[in-house]
Amino acid sequence: MRNRLVRRALELGFDACGVSRATPPESAERYRSWLADGCHGTMGYLERTAEKREDPGRVLEGVRSVVVLAASYHASGWLGEEPGKVGRGVVARYARHDDYHEVLASRLKVLAEEVNRWGGEGTRSLWYVDTGPILERDVAQRAGVGFIGKHTNLIGRRMGNWIFLAEILTTAVIEEDAPERNQCGNCERCLTACPTGAITEPFRLDARRCISYLTIELKGSIPEGLRPAVGNRIFGCDDCLAACPWNRFAVEGRLMAGHRRADFHQPELVEWLALDDAAFRARFAGTPMLRVKRRGLLRNVCVALGNTGSPAEIPALERAASDPEPLVAEHARWAIDQIRRRMEARV
Repeated sequence: MRNRLVRRALELGFDACGVSRATPPESAERYRSWLADGCHGTMGYLERTAEKREDPGRVLEGVRSVVVLAASYHASGWLGEEPGKVGRGVVARYARHDDYHEVLASRLKVLAEEVNRWGGEGTRSLWYVDTGPILERDVAQRAGVGFIGKHTNLIGRRMGNWIFLAEILTTAVIEEDAPERNQCGNCERCLTACPTGAITEPFRLDARRCISYLTIELKGSIPEGLRPAVGNRIFGCDDCLAACPWNRFAVEGRLMAGHRRADFHQPELVEWLALDDAAFRARFAGTPMLRVKRRGLLRNVCVALGNTGSPAEIPALERAASDPEPLVAEHARWAIDQIRRRMEARV
């Protein structure tokens, strides 16, 4: 059954497939400590679902196996960003695609139905694409799909770390794969690459300092002390991922290749700052960027302009400073002040 499962997963477009036993993850205690230290920031759902994340049996009664799928989103043509380019923003590479939840879900549903059929009468399965209460990177390492790097992301020896994960929890008994072991060695490139020092030590991330958290998960104002480090990143951050030397083995993603959004590669900041609600929804429908809503994206655009903008962008920011959304207006005023300070310093 395992061999049939792997063959079918590859046929459906996934780049890797592994199987883990459905026992409590080894990192459960470390996860509890991470929560206790408040490193999850405002992501309260991580704490509310902690008991389920520590025991797959609380997610699906009678679960015996966890199938882990990986899909690469690597695209070699997107390696030449200019982080400080005036007037342009940087979007995390995973978000330069249609929504991966939808792309992977249709294939995952098919595979889960086949697992139920292969498992025989009474077999039950649940599938998730980054939405279930699972410590998925821990399970993925145990399933041999990759290993958790010092930046806390999963790294595949044949895929690098540009990968999406999905899981099928099932009551079927499937032969498990040998776990992967850590391959980081003495390398700490990801720690030194982080612009905000969010990776406080190997294998520990303080989300409250992470640019991905600040620009996506955080719903309120970005702390002023961290805004300069955001640079012109307007949705997520890839710095720790890009620094990983295992990316020399990264493969082009088969499943995601047809869903790339070239218009999200270094977009014009002023153009996005002018979007009203209707235009925002139309531009980002069916993409991960829709989740931050207009207020969140324009907040990020203002910060990026404050860090890299020129006097030419001040009129657009002045219009944003009168936006009816207070979050946008506050960050626009900050951006104007930053640009004017740079102008004065050059005099």
